[in-house]
Amino acid sequence: MKRTNFVLFVALLLCSAGAFASDAVPAAKQKKPIALVGGTIHTVSGGVLENATILFEKGKITALGMNIAIPADAERIDVSGKHLYPGIIDSYTNMGLTEIGSVRGTIDFAETGTINPGIRAEVAVNPESELIPVARSLGVAIVATVPGGGLISGLGAALMLDGWTWEDLTLKSGLALVVNWPAMVYTPSPRARTTKEEWQKQRDDQLKALREAFASARAYMTAKTAEKQKGVRYHETDSRWQSMIPVLEGKIPVFVVANELSQIQAAITWAEAESVRLVIVGGKDAWLVRDQLKAKDIPVIVTDIQAAPSRRWQGYSEVFTLPMRLHDAGIRFCITGDGSASNSRNTPYHAANAAAYGLPKDEALKSITLYAAQILGIADKVGSLEIGKDATLIVTTGDPLEPPTVTEQMFIQGKKINMTDKHKQLYEKYKQKYGQVNEK
Repeated sequence: MKRTNFVLFVALLLCSAGAFASDAVPAAKQKKPIALVGGTIHTVSGGVLENATILFEKGKITALGMNIAIPADAERIDVSGKHLYPGIIDSYTNMGLTEIGSVRGTIDFAETGTINPGIRAEVAVNPESELIPVARSLGVAIVATVPGGGLISGLGAALMLDGWTWEDLTLKSGLALVVNWPAMVYTPSPRARTTKEEWQKQRDDQLKALREAFASARAYMTAKTAEKQKGVRYHETDSRWQSMIPVLEGKIPVFVVANELSQIQAAITWAEAESVRLVIVGGKDAWLVRDQLKAKDIPVIVTDIQAAPSRRWQGYSEVFTLPMRLHDAGIRFCITGDGSASNSRNTPYHAANAAAYGLPKDEALKSITLYAAQILGIADKVGSLEIGKDATLIVTTGDPLEPPTVTEQMFIQGKKINMTDKHKQLYEKYKQKYGQVNEK
């Protein structure tokens, strides 16, 4: 009886896994040179090239422009009348860590506990997610997948949206340490279960825990440095503090999720005291501290442009115009979606919304390509079309910020990507259904 139950349990798991697995087959590595000929190339970093050619080999761009010498063994693809852009980057999402909100077994973006700096997002990613091909169909080729929950959530990673395993997908691991800054201002509510004094104690306890975590990591780093210098072992390896050493050394930033004014101000003060590189995520009130952000060169990852304002007295367009105001103030920024994997596909439309409310259109495009790559620390590989960078690009019928535009083809490190997705399959299925109904 036990054996029968075990077999049924395993079968159920396999069926469940198949239900949430993508049908799109990951592409093989580029085997020979590929030349895309006759298209309009939007390099992002160096202007627009009309009726041009881009050549890439072994996953890297080797030439672009007019009158390019194409190797005899290259695959020539005519893209006349089409537009070529760098692959779009969603710079803050839980892509691959969640699938269906109502199915607990498909959710893996947060760990228990509050201090989890050793968590690595990429090892939990599901390469078979149905949400990956859907995002690709709207031009999203790269995502920064981050863990959530707790005070210190863990380390995010930059992922390419194609591959058999999480190792195939990973473009850069240890992208940034994610910290969820506690609310600094008490907001009374009729449904509140805690008093103001209890809430203040919880907030202060969280801030104390954050300071103690960084103090412990710093002490651990000092001990490990002494070990290398003297050849003596002082401390057992602790994966939590070991993962924070690159943060303390300034090699990777801290992504602090903070929207409200007092949160951002507190995060800036804390980052300066800890001597860590700070990136604000969310930043609805970033405009109110623009002088500090500009003076300290603190970037902002603007999330959910299509959200309502935080305060009742603010205008409806408060969030819509935030990128324009950051741009005018000379603050580095990029635009992302609402943080959810299911809406990662809408990243270009968030940038389009910002463009509709005053952000120059070329800046809106850069905010989801080059600027995103620069803030994520991957601009040496992606974000623009330049010789020596990865051949990660899209072929479209027009401007990717415009909803009618179709992304016809994507290349990731030179690999020609299967553009099938669940939405397209359902469209074809039900198109036949209603075609049959009309025949009756």
